Amino acid sequence: MDNNERRTEGPGEAGEKRKKRNMGRAEWSRHMVDKRARNEEQNEAKRRKIENGEEVTGPIYATHFSPEDIENEQRRPKKKVAVLIGYAGTGYHGMQLSDKEKTIEGDLFTAFVAAGAISKANAADPKKSSLVRCARTDKGVHAAGNVVSLKLIVEDPDIIKKINEKLCPQIRVWDIQVTNKGFSCYQMCDSRVYEYLIPSYCFLPPHPSTYLGRKIAELAEKEGDLDAYKARQEEVATYWEDVDNERIKPILDTFPEDLRKIVEKALYFDEEKAPEDEDAGQKEESQHTSSEGNPADSEQTAQDQSTEASAEEEARRRRIYEAVKKVKTAYTEAKRAYRIPAARLDRLQATLDKYVGTNNFYNYTIQKTYGDPSAKRFIKSFNVDRTPIIINGTEWLSLKVHGQSFMMHQIRKMVAMATMLVRAGCDPQRIVDSYGPTKIAIPKAPGLGLLLERPIFDGYNKKATTTLGKDPIDFSKYQKEIDEFKQREIYDRIFREEEQANAFSVFFNHIDHFSQETFLYITSGGMAASNPPMPPTDATESEQKETSKHNPKSQREALAAVESESDGEGANGEEGG
Repeated sequence: MDNNERRTEGPGEAGEKRKKRNMGRAEWSRHMVDKRARNEEQNEAKRRKIENGEEVTGPIYATHFSPEDIENEQRRPKKKVAVLIGYAGTGYHGMQLSDKEKTIEGDLFTAFVAAGAISKANAADPKKSSLVRCARTDKGVHAAGNVVSLKLIVEDPDIIKKINEKLCPQIRVWDIQVTNKGFSCYQMCDSRVYEYLIPSYCFLPPHPSTYLGRKIAELAEKEGDLDAYKARQEEVATYWEDVDNERIKPILDTFPEDLRKIVEKALYFDEEKAPEDEDAGQKEESQHTSSEGNPADSEQTAQDQSTEASAEEEARRRRIYEAVKKVKTAYTEAKRAYRIPAARLDRLQATLDKYVGTNNFYNYTIQKTYGDPSAKRFIKSFNVDRTPIIINGTEWLSLKVHGQSFMMHQIRKMVAMATMLVRAGCDPQRIVDSYGPTKIAIPKAPGLGLLLERPIFDGYNKKATTTLGKDPIDFSKYQKEIDEFKQREIYDRIFREEEQANAFSVFFNHIDHFSQETFLYITSGGMAASNPPMPPTDATESEQKETSKHNPKSQREALAAVESESDGEGANGEEGG
């Protein structure tokens, strides 16, 4: 079957796929496939391959034992358990098992086998142990607390110690708690708490010389919102003017006038054609004119001039590069020295409060439409810790969101939207507008700062202690160990990676310089300022086409232009459940 034939599907089949994608959890559970029959079919296919002498390549997490070893192993009882874990996701391709990629679950499963918590007979297939995860995390995303449930052999009192000895320091098992036989950490989880760490300088307004900086002021005046806009930016009103006068101007004054102009243009590269390109064109034309005449007479002269010009041009480019680097370093140092005032924190909290409650978050994920029931999610709280921390001279803020469940990219888009609104001096009511039918492009903030704090099992814990006679699933008993692990394996990695990659600064710099209307919904112009706004997702095909005529860059292209990393948009999102 060729690729085109394989992709062809009728309207009924396509509709069924959309229906499944938009199911809530309860409806999804009712439509579950018969996994036992599927697994038996897969095992039978594998057995036939072995009998036919074909090579069977197992997943990288599988441990294979000889039939004699399996036969001679003593049979020991298994119990359904909840395994409380924490991990730093750096270097891993997410939480979920993968046949070919290194994942958190893959290393956990291998460690369970090596420690004797899974029998040799089940060492190659996690399905035999009924492995289930509470929450997915994507590539590079961390978790201070997460849970997997499965059947383990836990009669050894030192089993946790033995498992941890088989794991790298990036992954820790906090506890193993025996549950009832029907326990599933995914189905029993009531809600999840995520933390997002972000440098406080991200809440500075765009520089007035950038495209976004100019548009914010221009639209505030046009819409008659200038006084209110200035009030929302009061605590940072003179920030960039002060930085330019105190830090940047003294550096620029040391450059010759011609070099200073080039550096100023290079700092805002999207404004005009690069000046060195203009100069290069003029030089090329001059050289072409001077060499007209007898080619034989001018051949050596042209060669000498070319060599000399190349050396001069290279030296000139080097001077420009060093000068621009010096100025950009000064801007970076100024931003890292910024300390967010209480009034700015108040504005941030007022913006985050607009997320609380049940709302339609279709604009904050992918592959959802306004009418999808599954796009409605319940957020219990979203708070900023008002006590920042200082790491290597940079101030960081901790944002914590507690929600029933989250869709793919939802948290990172929520963080990006709130940050963009605060830095642009926009009315927090724009968050409420984003729940409406108008489709807007919300970029996702860098994945670097995201971590799963812990899942919550209030419903199960109440039942466990009152009727089941089991211990509750509670991470607070290990808070000291978790805090030490977070600092050593998660926080320090985040701070170190940001210092090296400058991901947050790059992300917001791309937004500030993006010279299309796509993100102007964060200005006083409102949703209509994204000119023209994308039509509602249920608009007719002709309406969609008419809008696209006037949209030089699609929303997808706009997001690709500003998002600093190209992480996949598959089913395995960083915020799961």
